[in-house]
Amino acid sequence: MSKIAVITGAGAGVGRATVTEFAKVGYDVALLSRDPDRLEQAAAEARRYGVRALPISTDVADFDAVAAAAETVESQLGPIDVWVNVAFATVFAPVKHITAAEALRATQVTYLGQVHGMMVALKHMTPRNRGAIVNVGSALAYRSVPLQSVYCGAKSAIRGFTDSLRSELIHDKLDINLTMVDLPAVNTPQFDWAENKMGYKAMPVAPIYEPEVPARAILFAATHRRREIWLGWPTVKAIMANRIAPAYADRMLAKMGYSGQITHEPLPKNAPANLFEPVKGNYGARGRFSAKSRTGSWEMFTDRHRDALIGGLALLAGITVLHQLTKKYDF
Repeated sequence: MSKIAVITGAGAGVGRATVTEFAKVGYDVALLSRDPDRLEQAAAEARRYGVRALPISTDVADFDAVAAAAETVESQLGPIDVWVNVAFATVFAPVKHITAAEALRATQVTYLGQVHGMMVALKHMTPRNRGAIVNVGSALAYRSVPLQSVYCGAKSAIRGFTDSLRSELIHDKLDINLTMVDLPAVNTPQFDWAENKMGYKAMPVAPIYEPEVPARAILFAATHRRREIWLGWPTVKAIMANRIAPAYADRMLAKMGYSGQITHEPLPKNAPANLFEPVKGNYGARGRFSAKSRTGSWEMFTDRHRDALIGGLALLAGITVLHQLTKKYDF
C-alpha cells in the first residue's frame, strides 16, 4: 500500500518540487494551494511517476479549509503518513510602508498556515500513533533581515510553536516525527509575485539553491529522525554568526541588506502580487535565477550520512590514539 503525503504550497516553488520528489519514490500526493489550474498542472506532473495525485484548492490561512482538505485526502487517498508545511506569503518593504492588513495576511498564511497544518495532521496521526510532520523554516527564523520583517517574524514564530509541540509529543509518547528544515535562498517564483513596495525587482541573497535541493531535504526529513536540518552553508553561517555576534550582524545588514535583496531592474507598475489573491500563470518550481543557482548542498550530504560520518570520525580518532600509544610505549 502506497504512503500518502500532503504538501501545502504545492502549486509552485519549493512545494511543487517537493511534490515531485515524493512522487518519484512512490508516495501518493495531495497538493494544497490556492490556484486550481496550477495545482492541476503539478498533479499531472506527479502522475507521470505512476502515483495518485489529488489537487485541492485550499487557502492555508483558513483552518476550516485545511481541515476539510485533510478529510478529503483521507477519504479519497487514505491515511495521511506525511504532512509538509511549505506555503507562505511575504512583503518586500520597510516596516514603515507595510499596512496592518498586509502584515496580518502574511502572518496568517506563513505562520498560522503551518499551525493549521500541524493541528490538522495531529488530529489524524495521533489515533494511529504514527506519521511525520515537516515544517519548512528558514535561516531568517534565526537571523532577521531588513525588508522582510513579516516573513522573518512568522518563521521565528513557527520555530517556537514547533519546539513546544515537540516537547508535547515526547510527553505523550507519540511516535510522530516532527522536523523543521531551515532553508537558504532558493530560486523560486516568489521574487516575481511577492508583494513588493521597493520599486525594483527583488532577488534572493546569494548563494542561491534550486528548489529541488530543499525538496530532497524535506523528503529526507520525512523519512529520517532529525530534530532540525540546516540546509546549505549560508544557513549554518547565518545562524551561528547571529549567536556569536548579533550586534555586528545588525550593522552589516543595515549596510548591505537592502542592496543584497533588490535589483536595479525597475518593477512594472502593474506587477503581480499574490498576497491576497493567487497570481495566474504557468509558474513552476523554479524562478528566474537558475543561471546563478546551485543544485546540491554539502551540508545536506553530511546530514544524510551523519551516522557514517560519525562512525568514520570515531574510527579515525581511535586509530590516532592507538598510533600515539604505540609510539609512546614502543609496541
